[in-house]
Amino acid sequence: MIFGTGDTHFYPYTIMTEQKAVKWYFYIATRVTWLLILFLGKIGRITLRNRHYWKQALASGQGFLVPIWHGKMLLPIYVHRNLGVVAMVSEHQDGEMIAQTVHRLGYVTVRGSSTRGGRKAFREMMLALRQNRICTIMPDGPKGPRHEFKMGALILAMRADCLLLPMTFAASRPIVLKSWDRFTLWWPFSRLCLVYGEPFKVPPGLSGEELEAFRLKVEQRMQALEREADAVFSK
Repeated sequence: MIFGTGDTHFYPYTIMTEQKAVKWYFYIATRVTWLLILFLGKIGRITLRNRHYWKQALASGQGFLVPIWHGKMLLPIYVHRNLGVVAMVSEHQDGEMIAQTVHRLGYVTVRGSSTRGGRKAFREMMLALRQNRICTIMPDGPKGPRHEFKMGALILAMRADCLLLPMTFAASRPIVLKSWDRFTLWWPFSRLCLVYGEPFKVPPGLSGEELEAFRLKVEQRMQALEREADAVFSK
C-alpha cells in the first residue's frame, strides 16, 4: 500500500527491508562479537580469585558443572576459551548468536532451555558430564527472572552426581546494559576480577521441599559470590 495515493495494493518492500536488516545485524554480530570478547580480554588486567577451586574441580578427574548468571558470562567465556567446555545455550535467536560466538572461542554447545528443547539438552549435558567434560549453564535463563536459580540445573547436577563450581566477575569500570540480565562488559584497560566459588554437590535423593530449600541456598550462595566480586572494586 502506498499511503496518500489511493492504491490499496500491498507492497512487501518494508517488511523485506526489515527482514534483511535483521539478517545483516545477526550476520555482523556473530562475526564480530567473538573478536570483541578477545579484544576486551586481551587489554583487560585480569585477576583470578580462588583459582584453586577450579584446579580442585579439575583434579577430581570427573566432569563438573559451572553455573554463571546470564549478565556475568563475558569474562568467564574469555578466560576458559579453547578448553572444549560444553555450554547449554537456548534455541532462541539470541541463543543462536551466543552459540556461534562461543563456537569461535573453542566451546561446544548443547541447544535447549527450560522453555524450548529442554529434555534433549538435559540428556546431552548429562552425557557430557558422564564423559568427564566441563559443562556450563546459565541457571537464570533464558529470560530470567534475573539471579533466580532454576531447578533444572540442580536436578542435572544431582543426577550426574557432579560438582557445581559457580563463578562470576567484576570490573573496575563496568558497562552495564539496560537488559533484563544487566549484561556487563567493561571499558578498555579496566581491572577485572574473576571470582570462583567453592565447589559443592547436591545431596542425593532430594525431592519436593528439600530440593526447593537447597535451591534457595544455592541461589543465595551465588548472590553472595556476586557481592564478593563487586566488593573488589568498591573499596
